[in-house]
Amino acid sequence: MRAIITFALFCVLYVTVQAKTSSPKVQVYSHSPGEYGKENTLICHVSGFHPPDITIELLKNGEVLPNTQQTDLAFEKGWQFHLTKSVTFKPERGEEYTCKVRHMRNTNSYSWESNM
Repeated sequence: MRAIITFALFCVLYVTVQAKTSSPKVQVYSHSPGEYGKENTLICHVSGFHPPDITIELLKNGEVLPNTQQTDLAFEKGWQFHLTKSVTFKPERGEEYTCKVRHMRNTNSYSWESNM
């Protein structure tokens, strides 16, 4: 029994050492092409990061949007993770929509480009 526990701890330690810190790749987009006054879904997809210590916020003019939905944290090959956050929104002229991502000690904001 002691050998099994030792082996399990070794495996956990090995995986932890092998997993390198990776900064997230962030994509901000809408479900449909942006149209002023038309309901749409704002999506922020964050991928390729490690460790999984991450926070995602969707903002409108710097204020956190309510009623957002977030997928479960999932991992890819190499122990890199991905996560998606979304919210229903109705863009209007002059509004700014951003995705704020905090990974480890770094925080960055990414703007939605409406192409309108």
